Amino acid sequence: MNDMIGKRLKELRNEAGLTQTKVAKAIGVSEPTISLWERGERTPNIEMLSKLCDFYDVSADYLLGRVDFY
Repeated sequence: MNDMIGKRLKELRNEAGLTQTKVAKAIGVSEPTISLWERGERTPNIEMLSKLCDFYDVSADYLLGRVDFY
């Protein structure tokens, strides 16, 4: 599941034309944290998952890979 979250986070960031640094600043984490999430080495906790969903305007189900649409 970590791989799906990471894949989706990276796709969303790239589609928005954002850097990892910009996303990190927007949600209040470090750039290395974004990198770890995108590589599937770490998983965002529920608070960060919620912030990411709000930031990208997608559902948690989408980030988790449970659905294929935002």
